[in-house]
Amino acid sequence: MSRKEKFAEIALTVVGLTSVAVLALIIFFIFKEGSPALAHVGLGRFVGGTRWSPGKGQFGILPMIVGSFFVTFGALLTGVPLGLGCALYLSEFAPRKTAAVLKPLVEILAGIPSVVFGFIGLTVIVPLIRDHLGGPGFSVLASAIVLGVMILPTMVSISYDALRAVPQVYREGMLAVGANQWQTVTSVVLPAARPGILAAGILSMGRAVGETMAVIMVAGNATIIPVSFLDPVRTLTSNIALEMGYATGLHRQALFATGIVLFVIIGALNILARAFIRSR
Repeated sequence: MSRKEKFAEIALTVVGLTSVAVLALIIFFIFKEGSPALAHVGLGRFVGGTRWSPGKGQFGILPMIVGSFFVTFGALLTGVPLGLGCALYLSEFAPRKTAAVLKPLVEILAGIPSVVFGFIGLTVIVPLIRDHLGGPGFSVLASAIVLGVMILPTMVSISYDALRAVPQVYREGMLAVGANQWQTVTSVVLPAARPGILAAGILSMGRAVGETMAVIMVAGNATIIPVSFLDPVRTLTSNIALEMGYATGLHRQALFATGIVLFVIIGALNILARAFIRSR
């Protein structure tokens, strides 16, 4: 091994270990700051409580947990079919010149600040829901639509790469036995690309769970357990962002404890999703 190769190996190792160390420090800090609140309130009361009123010493985050699941599920329900459909069109049906133009345009969405999506949701989607479906407009549905659009770049880009990675001989073999293009896609291309598509769904889910600013602007931020997609909602990330600026003492520790719960939920969802991928 040459000196340059040895140096590159050491440098890459240091960079990798640095990333792991930073992640470990973040996890340590969150658990260090949030553990006292969990010990004081009790894990069961904190996770299962339905009342969030720091001024009265009530720290129950069940409404935010349910709200986060509602919003994330709604975003996946909105964004995954649209993203997969777009990726299928660009990969299998669109002319190459068209795909070369449309794919970068979709990926540009990833560079738009989340506050812009939130502002569009506030001025367009919320009034539409209020006028045509009822309710205050600030709702799970508004959040799901906004987040569904925000996860499109992730879903489209990764699904497109997974579809293009399927060997061309698979397509040619199906076409040779008389299958049409749609049959080829559904019978061969999609099954072969399934692990990559599921990975796109996992990353999209993480994007939806962790989004804050856009959700704050359109969700309504009510600390209630939603029973329909037209109800206002507050997510775990929104709860932290809304109150961290003025929280002190036990209230501040409870917000860090909320971060612990969010970390555990995201980790569990990723483990379950990856186990599902391996089982397929």
